[in-house]
Amino acid sequence: MRQFALKVEEEKCWGCKACEVACKQENRAPDGVRLIRISEDGPHRNDGRWHFVFRANRCRHCQEPACAAACPADAISRRTDAVVVLERDTCSGCRACIAACPYDAISFDEAAGVAVKCNLCHHRLDRGLLPACADNVCLGHCIHLIET
Repeated sequence: MRQFALKVEEEKCWGCKACEVACKQENRAPDGVRLIRISEDGPHRNDGRWHFVFRANRCRHCQEPACAAACPADAISRRTDAVVVLERDTCSGCRACIAACPYDAISFDEAAGVAVKCNLCHHRLDRGLLPACADNVCLGHCIHLIET
């Protein structure tokens, strides 16, 4: 079985947030919910010049997801292709997964009262397509779907 991961080359990131927009549109994420989040680290002075690094905060689709282990409703599972999926319909809204995630990659949909996270656009993967954030929207060409 093919297994997938999202690789982000942060040193190439321009901080344009096109990946955030593509993800939000594809997944119809409500206000306040971001499944990938670009943050600015800097500026830092290096050899007399100012430098910025942009960090892509997202679900890492862990081998042994702490979020899944913490979920009392069993709403989070890891598929055979390594995609960690959170089922909104099963989520109790307890936020245990949010506290357990070491990457701060799970949001909370206040209106629906459930946790939400990147599902690596598995609905697209299942049709042979790339996740929205990796589908040529990134101006820095730094987000890639890879096989692990």
